[in-house]
Amino acid sequence: MSIHSVNTKQPEEIATLSVTSAPLEPARNPWNIGQRIKYAQRKLTTRRGWLGDYDYSWLCMPTLPWKHNGQRTSAPPFYPLDSELPLLLAAACGLQHALAMLAGLITPPIVIAGSLSLDSKTSAYMISASLIGSGILSMVQMSRIRLFGGYYLGTGLLAVVGTSFASVSTANAVFDALYADGTCPSTTSEDGMVTREACPDAYGLFLGTSLVCAFLEILISFIPARTLKRIFPPIVTGTVIVMVGASLIGSSGIANWGGGSNNCMQRPSSGPFQLCPNTSAPRPLPWGSPEFIGLGFLSFVSIILTELFGSPFMKNASVIVGVVVGCIVAGAAGYIDGSSVQSAPVITFIWVHTFKLRVYPPAILPVLAVYVALAMEAIGDITASAEVSRLPVVGQEFDSRIQGGLLGDGIGGFVSALFTVTPLSNFAQNNGVIAITRCANRTAGQFCCLFLILFGVLGKISGVFLAIPNPVLGGVTTFLFASVAVSGLRVLSYTRFTRRDRFVLGAALSFGIGDLLVPDIFTHLFDGVHDLNEGLEGLFSSITIVLDSPFLISGLVALVLNLILPEDSEEGEDHDVNVDIEAQTHHKERDDRSH
Repeated sequence: MSIHSVNTKQPEEIATLSVTSAPLEPARNPWNIGQRIKYAQRKLTTRRGWLGDYDYSWLCMPTLPWKHNGQRTSAPPFYPLDSELPLLLAAACGLQHALAMLAGLITPPIVIAGSLSLDSKTSAYMISASLIGSGILSMVQMSRIRLFGGYYLGTGLLAVVGTSFASVSTANAVFDALYADGTCPSTTSEDGMVTREACPDAYGLFLGTSLVCAFLEILISFIPARTLKRIFPPIVTGTVIVMVGASLIGSSGIANWGGGSNNCMQRPSSGPFQLCPNTSAPRPLPWGSPEFIGLGFLSFVSIILTELFGSPFMKNASVIVGVVVGCIVAGAAGYIDGSSVQSAPVITFIWVHTFKLRVYPPAILPVLAVYVALAMEAIGDITASAEVSRLPVVGQEFDSRIQGGLLGDGIGGFVSALFTVTPLSNFAQNNGVIAITRCANRTAGQFCCLFLILFGVLGKISGVFLAIPNPVLGGVTTFLFASVAVSGLRVLSYTRFTRRDRFVLGAALSFGIGDLLVPDIFTHLFDGVHDLNEGLEGLFSSITIVLDSPFLISGLVALVLNLILPEDSEEGEDHDVNVDIEAQTHHKERDDRSH
């Protein structure tokens, strides 16, 4: 999943920033071959074509909070969607977009590979495939291809796609079911510790199911945008996003911070997982050891310091800075195992490693729910991308961008399964990069796609990502997953919180938080039902997977209640309370001004 977008535009700041120079005039379609040649020659042989008038020192200058003295600094000009962009700026902004996406792209395959106990060679391939797939499908999403009947493919914005965190949470629930029913092998020790063995076929089952279910989002894309907004208001989408982030913090982020999310969390008295990540690691320690906690905390604090003192370029890549700092210290202390780098190929591409694509019937219902959640996220992401790009967020053109983005998401989910990648959907990290760099140009997005494909093709880079120690990964992903939850809270803030809204949210979180705190509550729901045929058994398994996924059950409850509960105006009591609060605030502000 990606992180749900928020409104990153700050009108007051933007209005007061001085513009150093106007960007070059748009040059979208030189008319003939001669003009194309002249245009390319001017771009490649002139200073203006390479550098333009952008203030690169502003982009790379560290921030010193105590030296602001309340004065605003000048910022570079804003580069719209199709303006002509200097080559160096396009490459620099594209690299920032790629770095901002990097942590979100490598985390899902690492988490999934760990859940299935896959070897390092397969895990490295999954990381490379995620990067390459994201680069290719992001180019599709940035396009705006006109189809039949006024429909489009792609948003036409600087919009990128990445592996959805919602699919990761559901995939883990599906994998748990596959290990529980014996489809995937596992061994049980004398002390009752269950150890999962490698099960690449489970990943193929999830990919095959995802490929079939992608048609749901393709169909959703042809529903009018206004109708979709009524069906999926912020009270529903915000609840889903909050629970996605919260569940991933518990299942992966904090668990890896302590040393690993595998069986070493149980601190068994014997076996290979007596120490974390396992007894064959360079410096294994018990789960929750202070050394592990310290490494994760160092990475976490590095993100905070980067946000406080870093340049705009570094702030856009603050999570990667946290990973780098943590890995430097971990490497010096001997915690890094370099075998994944050695086993990774120098050059790789998609389909170097393949999985058996099959449909797992019990996963159909949960994966369909995932695509509904992806559609909800995409609407918010596209809205924020248009807003931060200074384009209208109402009207027929905007509705067509929503439609094209949803269609691109649906087709992307289908194609990503063929690319051996879990569903790729709209990412929101790039909206912050646009706001900071003031560059919403699609040329920068195309450079971003090239960097992502390059990172994926260079197989050794994936091996390096795989060698990141669990505590370092846990420190940064905990922050990353918490940011997902905060994005959900931001979406929830758009609701009026009437009595009806509070009721819907309370009912949804009752299931979601309860499921999160007591994960096994619905696991044995159908244990007393015997002599089932294959169809009923698959149905009950599907229901169990949905109930075991906090974001699915809470989103389903919010969706149903929002549709069946009648709309009502603010009740008198709530209205009186709001009036009292506003009156008190007004009087306090008046007293402060008088003072």
